[in-house]
Amino acid sequence: MKSENLTSITEFILVGLTSHRRSQILLFVIILLIYTLTVTGNLGIIMVIRADPHLHTPMYFFLKHFAGLEICYVTTSMPQMLAHLWAGNGTISFRHCTAQMYVSTCLGTVEFLLLGVMAYDRYLAICYPLVYTIAMGWDRQLQLASASWAGGFFSGLIYVASVLRHPYCGPNRINHFYCELPLVLKLACADTHVTEAIILVLAGVILASPLAAILTSYTGILSTVLQMKSTAGRRKAFSTCGSHLLVVSLFYGTVVSMFLRPRSSSASDVDKQIAVFYVVITPLLNPIIYTLRNKDIHAAVAKILQRWEGLKTKEKHKVIGVDVAQGIA
Repeated sequence: MKSENLTSITEFILVGLTSHRRSQILLFVIILLIYTLTVTGNLGIIMVIRADPHLHTPMYFFLKHFAGLEICYVTTSMPQMLAHLWAGNGTISFRHCTAQMYVSTCLGTVEFLLLGVMAYDRYLAICYPLVYTIAMGWDRQLQLASASWAGGFFSGLIYVASVLRHPYCGPNRINHFYCELPLVLKLACADTHVTEAIILVLAGVILASPLAAILTSYTGILSTVLQMKSTAGRRKAFSTCGSHLLVVSLFYGTVVSMFLRPRSSSASDVDKQIAVFYVVITPLLNPIIYTLRNKDIHAAVAKILQRWEGLKTKEKHKVIGVDVAQGIA
């Protein structure tokens, strides 16, 4: 009896976004462009923050982690999407699918936790400015960032271990463009009600805990801002929080609509459409949202460009000097 319960599937077939060859080529070009822009934009944020000492503050420390997280998150799925679109074949090995489920689930959880930490950071900065430097010191920043990453990877272990406890011996077609945990679980050759309950409870905790921190933080921020007499102070407070709130709305809105919508016995194309938004579109928008109206980032970029122009001018003068010396000789 035990041998019958062993997993016999060695690979899955991802249906992908479309089966039409021309559409696949078009999507390949579009997604390649989006992936390149996403990685470039987030990598640019990291480099600018590292290059400018004025941005070595808690807010930009967490933003740097968030940008690095976004690069890792899109890299878990989009290169594979590109390979499948180019080849016209969505085959993926069982081990590769398992690894993708684990990493994407981990990073998604880390993103939720980091958003909560970033809201708490803004709360301390606006509501307790006199003790902010002490309360959000370097040790506290490391603790909060490390806890977010550790929490994500630990919860990912629970998720994937819950899914792998079931045998997979039947159909192996997944109506998606990457291995998403709930859709893989649907293919299990056993009763999955207990596993689904475990995953639902854990997902609820992971969703609700950072959201509670975000709502509590912004309630305190709103109360403090409304008591400010300075219009400039209000504008500065809202400007520093506006981008974070927009990212929170985008991420929570798409993910909650994905996982809390009524589930059917078979995968729906709507799942893929929603997933495209939070896997492909949202990571592209995040660096734009955080930098579009950020005067600190603009000033840092301007300094870097001025420094670069200065180096080019100095090198040019050096070359001219060498040429003149050679001519005299």
